[in-house]
Amino acid sequence: MTRRATTTVMVGAVPVGSRWPVVVQSMTNTDTADPDATALQVASLAHAGSELVRVTVNTEAAAAAVPEMVRKVRGLGIGVPIVGDFHYNGHQLLVEYPEMARTLDKYRINPGNVGAREHHDERFATIVRVAIENDRPVRIGVNWGSLDQALLTELMDANAGRAAPASARDVMIEAMVESALRSAELAEATGLAHDRIILSAKVSGVSDLVDVYRRLAARCDYPLHLGLTEAGMGTRGIVASSAALAILLHEGIGDTIRVSITPEPGGDRAEEVRVAQQVLQSLGMRQFLPQVSACPGCGRTTSTFFQQLAQEVQGYLAESMPAWRERYPGVEGLRVAVMGCVVNGPGESKHADVGISLPGTFEEPVAPVYVDGRLATTLRGDGLVEEFKGILEGYVERRYGRREEPVPAR
Repeated sequence: MTRRATTTVMVGAVPVGSRWPVVVQSMTNTDTADPDATALQVASLAHAGSELVRVTVNTEAAAAAVPEMVRKVRGLGIGVPIVGDFHYNGHQLLVEYPEMARTLDKYRINPGNVGAREHHDERFATIVRVAIENDRPVRIGVNWGSLDQALLTELMDANAGRAAPASARDVMIEAMVESALRSAELAEATGLAHDRIILSAKVSGVSDLVDVYRRLAARCDYPLHLGLTEAGMGTRGIVASSAALAILLHEGIGDTIRVSITPEPGGDRAEEVRVAQQVLQSLGMRQFLPQVSACPGCGRTTSTFFQQLAQEVQGYLAESMPAWRERYPGVEGLRVAVMGCVVNGPGESKHADVGISLPGTFEEPVAPVYVDGRLATTLRGDGLVEEFKGILEGYVERRYGRREEPVPAR
């Protein structure tokens, strides 16, 4: 698989683009004017695995609070780069609050709402000049919900004069690509280095997103940030985002991603981080957590015990990972299978590092356990769950435990 971006942009200590792994990012939904609440959510997202965290900077109160918020995050021992998201008044806030501008690791500009055409270029350039002064990268983030209307009108008028006009959808997609590329050209003309620019062009439809990014990737070598904007809640948001990101990532397009799902009221904001990680891990591009394979169940598995065991094993692995990650390098790649009957159970278990095949309905009440493709033991009885966890713990220690280098004899 060939990555399209050939440029690397450093965001704090995190490299984005070129040969580097795809970066997972997220965004807070707290009021940035509240430095305590925002710092806690940044910390929560970073602990979940977000490698960049974006915060809204929309008011003077928010801009004034950013330095204190960042100090609180760093005081918790968290070094995640923090990105400022600017709309409408970013040119004012970045100039009037220089400490905020220095504290943030990257700025996001939406060229569609920097200002009307007579003010657009100068306001955009003002933000870019602040980025240059502070040696900060910039993401130029086009969004179809706030697309530059003057540019869209220009392209629509030109299209109408053609002998064979393109569809309105195609013109809209071209307008998004043009907005991103023209803005990048203006940023470089203002003095921003080529390797300080990241582009994005977000829409809310899967097919539209794929088309936009295919065109954008073919016409530039900037790192690209992927995300389906306004993806929605629950299953809809997760499936739509995963489908769009998977297509593009599989084609080698994309250098950093966000899954913009709407959380339930009071829900866990970090869910979007876990979904993004799972997309990358399912594609074999990165490893974050050990994976548990489990069958969906059928008429042969009328007992729910294998489902309970799969859930318990998944929870056990997630709880163990903070300590395991420090002690056992590479444990993220562990593969575990929890199967529910004899049809595919033994075969699937053999393909995992550690697998257990539970008995289906009317099958003998024993559960063979396979380790590295070979039958290791057979479990039965009430202690089966804890015994299987013990087997996992022992396997992790044997396979991933650090080995002391032998001291040479004198």
